[in-house]
Amino acid sequence: MEKSRPLWDNPLQFIFACISYAVGLGNVWRFPYLCQMYGGGGFLIPYFIMLIAEGMPLLYLELAVGQRMRQGSIGAWKIISPYLCGVGVASVIVSFFLSMYYNVINAWAFWYLFHSFQDPLPWATCPLNSNRTGYEEECEKTSSTQYFWYRQTLNISPSLEASGSVQWEQALCLTLAWLVVYLCILRGTESTGKVVYVTASLPYCVLIIYLIRGLTLHGAVNGLVYMFTPKLEQLSNPKTWISAATQIFFSLGLGFGSLIAFASYNEPSNNCERHAIIVSLINSTTSIFASIVTFSIYGFKATFNYESCINKVILLLMNAFDLEEGSLTADNLNEMKDYLMATHPQEYTQLLPQLKNCSLEAELDTAVQGTGLAFIVYSEAIKNMEVPQLYSVLYFVMLLMLGIGSMLGNTAAILTPLTDSRVIAARFPKEVISGVVCFINCVIGLIFTMEAGNYWFDIFNDYAATLSLLLIVLVETIAVCYIYGIRRFEKDLHTMIGRKPNWYWKIMWAFASPLLIISLFIFYLTDYILTGTLQYQAWDATQGQLVTKDYPGYALAVIGLLVAASTMCIPLGALVTFIRKRLKRESVSTVA
Repeated sequence: MEKSRPLWDNPLQFIFACISYAVGLGNVWRFPYLCQMYGGGGFLIPYFIMLIAEGMPLLYLELAVGQRMRQGSIGAWKIISPYLCGVGVASVIVSFFLSMYYNVINAWAFWYLFHSFQDPLPWATCPLNSNRTGYEEECEKTSSTQYFWYRQTLNISPSLEASGSVQWEQALCLTLAWLVVYLCILRGTESTGKVVYVTASLPYCVLIIYLIRGLTLHGAVNGLVYMFTPKLEQLSNPKTWISAATQIFFSLGLGFGSLIAFASYNEPSNNCERHAIIVSLINSTTSIFASIVTFSIYGFKATFNYESCINKVILLLMNAFDLEEGSLTADNLNEMKDYLMATHPQEYTQLLPQLKNCSLEAELDTAVQGTGLAFIVYSEAIKNMEVPQLYSVLYFVMLLMLGIGSMLGNTAAILTPLTDSRVIAARFPKEVISGVVCFINCVIGLIFTMEAGNYWFDIFNDYAATLSLLLIVLVETIAVCYIYGIRRFEKDLHTMIGRKPNWYWKIMWAFASPLLIISLFIFYLTDYILTGTLQYQAWDATQGQLVTKDYPGYALAVIGLLVAASTMCIPLGALVTFIRKRLKRESVSTVA
């Protein structure tokens, strides 16, 4: 059985697969946001502490388990203890939930990529109204990039209750995204192993191009200074440490079963310790690198908006008070405001509501994450660049590579336990199993292409994995250290890599990492309880902005089911195993 198991062509291919999976959209759109919110350069202190205390040890543990047991998540934990079969099932369910909604991001990236070849870019200006006498009212109340995202891409409904119909353009893009994923996983490691070279390396090429371009943009320095200026007072904020631990945990993709699946295709003698260190360091370095790129572009966008605001105020004052050309500049604007207020108090007071308070700091303080950063902020910056079509194509190709790379890991976590099953593998070829999984995910994923689809996307993104993964990884560490036994695990590692783990790994596995996970679990649980009624952000077309609304009852029921569907597998798996063993024992005693 072990001989017939597929293997990676070489250790480098395995590293590329892990990097392609771990380095994802979170590195581009989540980490920069956390830096912005929790102390700029100061956030790197808790981030690297959590990497050492949590990220590296847990990544090493999962890779070692997969390589030693040579099975997917279900089989691996079943070998460690039959009572742990539910842990693997929980991982598969979480990965299934993730795959259902994650590929929608790739569908959106395809949509934007196809529109990137237009001149001008469709999100560069507001479209004309039906009478062609002015711009669309909704677009005028917001911005052209937000209008393109919320109206022309999502065609979003005003609330979760107004589900609307499936948007056929998005449905086609989603089908294309799943077709691409299917072609990449068609022959297992044989095809995935070739694809990861592209999905892992191409994003770095694009990031380097963007870094060179970003650093030459006007105002880029403002963004970089903002990022690297440490606000050390944030280190006393518990949420800073919680956010650092959470980012490390989810960025590495722990608990999904993908890393166990990838490691199961390794040679038994592969040095998984070295690879765990390499992958975790590359993942964290990429987050910082992507932040430098993001903040250089963010600085350009903020400076552009700030200067546009200043120019509008200058034009307004010059026209209102019939000032000479060049008499009013950005440098003397505040002095001139005071002068005009003193000399023309009545006229200035009437004009005051139209005078915006322009602030570069306020522009830089505007924190955006997730799809807002990826599809709105970046699009806003790209449209103001020279040759915007080129940078738009590069950016959305990069998003696709990051998204597809993560999807390869997500699907591997589902497919490996299925292909490891003798019952399923004997009846169906690998191509059919892969096709069925992709087809089911694609059909269910059509929910996210409806007018209310983005609200369902947020539900899955916020609640499908968080608590479940923390519980899964906690049980994993306890199982290895206290059920399988850390000494037995030491011997396994000695057999595989030729040496036993040092004191650092053992202390982290046995004490530090479990305590950190328990702390995170308690924090999220209390946060959900203290929040009271769960709420979401809905798009109000009449105001051209997001408004907060309460989730309806059925949405809360879905959230409960998402959490319970995976977490309940762990105790249920143990209970079913116990009942089976008890019945088997009784039947043997009856025969005797």
